[in-house]
Formats: sequence, structure tokens, C-alpha cells
Amino acid sequence: MEATIWNAPDMNLSDMYNYYLRIMTKDLLPLLRCPVTGIPLKLQVIATGKKIYRNQETEIITKAILYAEEHWFYPVVDGIPRLLVESFIDHSSFLKTHLPDFTQRCQALHLKYNDLLLHVTKKNKRTKRSFEHEWSLFNYEQDNTWNANEKQMMERFLKETGENKGSLSSKLIFDAGCGNGILDRLIAAQGAIILGMDLSNSIENAFHNNTEPGALFIQGDIQYPPVNNRYFDIVHCSGVLIHTNNTELSFSIIESCVKENGKLSVWLYHPRKDWIHNMILMVRKFTSKLPVLFQYYLYKLIFLPPLYLIKWFKGQKPRQRELLIALMDQFSPEFRWEHEPEEVKSWFHKKNYTGIGVTTRDLFGYNMTGIKKQEG
Repeated sequence: MEATIWNAPDMNLSDMYNYYLRIMTKDLLPLLRCPVTGIPLKLQVIATGKKIYRNQETEIITKAILYAEEHWFYPVVDGIPRLLVESFIDHSSFLKTHLPDFTQRCQALHLKYNDLLLHVTKKNKRTKRSFEHEWSLFNYEQDNTWNANEKQMMERFLKETGENKGSLSSKLIFDAGCGNGILDRLIAAQGAIILGMDLSNSIENAFHNNTEPGALFIQGDIQYPPVNNRYFDIVHCSGVLIHTNNTELSFSIIESCVKENGKLSVWLYHPRKDWIHNMILMVRKFTSKLPVLFQYYLYKLIFLPPLYLIKWFKGQKPRQRELLIALMDQFSPEFRWEHEPEEVKSWFHKKNYTGIGVTTRDLFGYNMTGIKKQEG
């Protein structure tokens, strides 16, 4: 089809909901920004397709290019905007096919932003591979997410955020690190519009297995969030900040997406003082540096059998895939930090939040929320 350029429409939340029911991906434009310059994007449509939402066939944009000033451009591949700083490198084959001046555009970006490109490529390389492989193991028909079925996932989210199903209706939510995307579908079913973002290509499974039109998905980096600033009613970041190279830096960046009087919800690991945990941390220093595929077979053949037996003797009936995902999550990520609640509370205070408190706590970590003060 002939390529068409679309500008982001100016609309309120209700208009946006009706808009995206007509055609997917164009509705994302009001939410999205260039992750480097922070300016709105223009959309060049290359191809459209069909996707089923709530048993209705909906037209979506499957292939496109998003343009920003300062030479930046980003592909839409398989219906998903790829808004990593390095996306033009990751999807060079796609872009070469659809951009006659692709080589010149690349040269311009490397000439002006080479240090930035080297930084993000190095920073994200192992993390993308680790979590892409981890979530590729997940079976949407059979597996639970972190030992919770869908009902339990929703209950946990509501408890973590201090919300209820009724309060979610018509809210605009940013799930910064959405993993398999199941929670986003559940939240959207309550009438919210939720934007799920993940760093790795696991976002493809989240998008393809979603059936709710109110759940939208993009690929992005929480240290370079490709979204409108101070725009979201709730920003939820569960178990993601602690897998970046600097937890407080990531916190300070992602909180900028919360609008005044909006809510920030983060889940983090806390320190633990027991010999098993200390042993895991010691083993991680070795395993996290190994090639991801080698790690997979190491965990499957060496770590999984005794773990499965321990669970079995405790009367549990774990699925091997779920245990493998847990092992990958524990031992594979390059970065894994732990923080006391008092430290994290100080981050909220520095960013002018009120009502700060721990909403949930378990063996591994805790969730903390705060309300962003209105300026002036």
C-alpha cells in the first residue's frame, strides 16, 4: 500500500479509547515520544493487517516507520513500535527494505550520537538476550506467572498499587517492564488503557497473545522512556528497576512519566541475610556472565532436577517450565540489585512524592507507592 504520514492527534482519554478501537497503532501516537529528543513522532504506514480483540477483527498497522527530528527514526515491526535508541541497528534488515536512504540516515546518527549508541548497545545487550530467552519458555495456555494464576495476579496488582477494579476504569497506565503481558490484558479488561513496554523481543509474545484493545505494547528502555512526559495516572514498574545498571537512576527517569497527582508503584528486591541467598548471589557472579543458551542448559540439566525434587517433597507440583523461568530470572540477568525500603523512600521524597509507603512485602522483596505532588 502507499505510505501515508500521520501526525499525533490531540485528544483526551475518552477520545483516545474510541480512536484506537477503529485502528490500532495510530492511537499510540499521542502517548509516544522520541526516546532521545522527547519530541512527538510522525508515522509512515507501510502495511496493515488484522488482529482479533474481544472476538472482533480489528485493522492494525503491522509495518511502519516513526520519524523524529534530529535524524531519529524507529521501525514498527509485526505491529509493535520498536522505540529503543538502538532499534535502527536491531532492525536494519527491515529498514533497508523500506528506506532507500537508510545508509545515509545511519551514518548521520552514528556521526552525531556515536557515544550514546555505543553506551545503550553495551548496556542493553545481555539484558535483552536474558529476558527474551526467559519469557520464550513461558506457555500462555498452561503456565502461571510467578506462582500466581490470573485472578491472583490481578489481586496482587490491586494490593500493590492500592487500587480496586472500579478505580482502574478510564485510567491511563504505564507498565514499565511488562514481561509476558498477561497483567496488562487483565487490567485493560477493567476499562483502563495500559501501555506495556519491555526491553527485549519478548514484547512480541505479549502483543500476539493479547486480546484486549485497551492493552497496547511497545519495545523500549526505561532509562530512555519513549512516552509523553508527566502523562500517566499510574506508572507501575515491577521487578525491573533492579535489573538495570543503576536502580536510582532508572527510578528518577521513569517517575517523570507520572502526571501530577498520579501514582508511582515500584517493586524491588530487599537484602536478605541467610546462607542460601548469599550462595545464590555468589553463583550469580559466575552464571550471569555465561552465554544465555549455555545458561539455559546448565539450569535445565544441573539446577532444575534438585529444585524440582525439593518442591515435590514439599508437596508442590511445579511445572518444569515455570521453574526454569524462575532460575533464569534468578541467575541470568547481568544486573540484580537489592535496596532497603528506607533508601527507596528517600528517592520518592527527592522527587516530591507524598503518601509514600510499602504496600506489599514477601520473602524476596516489596512494593512501594507514592503520589506525585502538584507543582505550585
